[in-house]
Amino acid sequence: MPGGFVDILILMTVSVAFVWLFKRVHLPPILAYLCCGIVIGPSLVGVYQNPDEMHFMAELGIVFLLFSLGLEFSLPRMISMRHLVFGVGFGQMLTTTLLFMALAMLLGLEAVPALVIGSMLALSSTAIVIKQSSELGILNTSRAQMAVSVLLFQDLAVVPLLIVIPLLADGNDANFIVAIAAAVAKGALVFVILLSTGKWLLPRIFNEVARTRTDELFVLTTILVALIAAGLTYSFGLSMALGAFLAGMMLGESQYRHQLEADIRPFRDILMGLFFITIGMKLDLSVLPDSWYWILSGLVVLVCCKVLMMRLSAWLFNAPVKDSWAAGIKLSQMGEFSFIIAALAVQNHIISNQQSSLLISIGILSMAITPWLIENSGKLALKLSPVRSVDTPSELTSEQEFQDHILIFGFGRVGQSVSRLLKAEGIAYVAVDIDPVRVNESRLAGESVYFGDVRSKDILRTLGLERAKLAILTFDQPNAALNVIESVKAIKADLPIVVRTRKDENLASLYQAGATQVVPEILEGSLMLVSQVLHLSGVPMSRILKRVRKERKSHYRHLHGFFPGESTDMASNRVEKLVFIHAIPLPRDAYAIGKTIEDMGLENMRITVGGLRRDNTEIAEPAGDTVLQANDILVVSGKPRRVERAERRLLEGR
Repeated sequence: MPGGFVDILILMTVSVAFVWLFKRVHLPPILAYLCCGIVIGPSLVGVYQNPDEMHFMAELGIVFLLFSLGLEFSLPRMISMRHLVFGVGFGQMLTTTLLFMALAMLLGLEAVPALVIGSMLALSSTAIVIKQSSELGILNTSRAQMAVSVLLFQDLAVVPLLIVIPLLADGNDANFIVAIAAAVAKGALVFVILLSTGKWLLPRIFNEVARTRTDELFVLTTILVALIAAGLTYSFGLSMALGAFLAGMMLGESQYRHQLEADIRPFRDILMGLFFITIGMKLDLSVLPDSWYWILSGLVVLVCCKVLMMRLSAWLFNAPVKDSWAAGIKLSQMGEFSFIIAALAVQNHIISNQQSSLLISIGILSMAITPWLIENSGKLALKLSPVRSVDTPSELTSEQEFQDHILIFGFGRVGQSVSRLLKAEGIAYVAVDIDPVRVNESRLAGESVYFGDVRSKDILRTLGLERAKLAILTFDQPNAALNVIESVKAIKADLPIVVRTRKDENLASLYQAGATQVVPEILEGSLMLVSQVLHLSGVPMSRILKRVRKERKSHYRHLHGFFPGESTDMASNRVEKLVFIHAIPLPRDAYAIGKTIEDMGLENMRITVGGLRRDNTEIAEPAGDTVLQANDILVVSGKPRRVERAERRLLEGR
């Protein structure tokens, strides 16, 4: 086999093993990718002696990440956040750079190397912060939004830094000023081009693509748009990630935003993993034995100083206290662009290879502890700022008392509909949501809504869970719902919990977790539709209501399952959650002929017999002692694999 193929095979094998191992011990995949890079890099196994060989492919991960981020930030939203991006972001970048520059000069470095090192240390990791915040479900919180705003300014600041570093080595002041002016002009021109294209051309292109109803074409077009935008900014000497972000931002207002994000996610996640592997490869382990104390000291100084500078910047621009502490903790690591700046500085003889290795070692360790810091940023911020900020009136406080109320978890469209009917009946309720914009809008309208993550037991206690009489989960996120149910039961085991879900795929797991009632929208919609049909057909209302109550009491037994078709989504992550109905013809030589339904043990296989067709006559609910005959058609329902086993059992006896 070719050597390159073997290298890729080793890389994939080690990556899969590390990600699996880290997930088993509840550690984030980012750390797995970093460790994978260290193991197969030149310092240990040495599969890849030159990590820069994969740099371009890895950088595409950053491109797709920034494109996805741009989809979340429309232009009006960007303008509305300008005080955070260009206020707090500018303040953080300036104060942090100057502080680390001063520290470097105190250690004996000259002004130019100290400035470069200061700017490197001021940058934070867009990739880790956004990915980890997104996985934890806190990307829409006010604290994360402040961190993202600062990251956006840092990404903008990378552009002049990449231009300035070669000029600092040259030492010509005239060229320096001209280059900065040229960079600003290029940035403005690219912004106008992408703004015009995104406003008038791209929506028309995607309208045409959507009309073809071809998924492959939509995915290819999405990738092409992200790469063209990245290539455009790169051709102007700017960051590829900046172009991708601007393109995503222009498409963020279109109706295709969610589809675009879904299409780009698989490519983004894989290439982001490759990016972190290349970062791990850059760690020179030979530096550690002689300089480990400098590295650990530098790590502590880096984290503490960046948190304090973030707080100072927020204070200068009158930003919320608690948010600034939490954002500072999230941004306390070095960024991926810091490694690019370090390589450029070494190439231009501004800093030495040893200094670069030392800084990269500090950076990788800071990235390694970042997932833990992000996950605990809220708790650490509360310890640093125990006094509640007056700028966040929508947050919960422990002093508030709730009694004999209904808890509404999630205040989207369903939660709001529930609250209106409760209010009309004079029933007390308290709602909590993780979207800060929605919370503020609702509170301005007088709704009893608070900001918080309901997976946190502290939040649940503050909501008065022990004194509540009912909890309603209105968001359609089954995995998150399972976590919430577990937390609720740990505090008050006998509290009734009603869970809303869109489909019936997760009914069993939700009931098993402790839900009192699960309401699947599709089945309830079918039930309401049937009720209207029966009513218009002349069936008495009392009989209809009795039928509806019976179905709900039996957990929609007669409505479960469907006959699969060509268009059925058979993705591996969904197929085992579905319930299929399948008709099994029994030929003369089938194993089941002459045996009863009970003899076949279908109930033990968790298969439900829904009907039996014999001589064109349907037996709706055949008894267990019904003897199966040749040419019978047995209708069964269950999970796809169980249905397959049942069919083999009936036909072959296996």
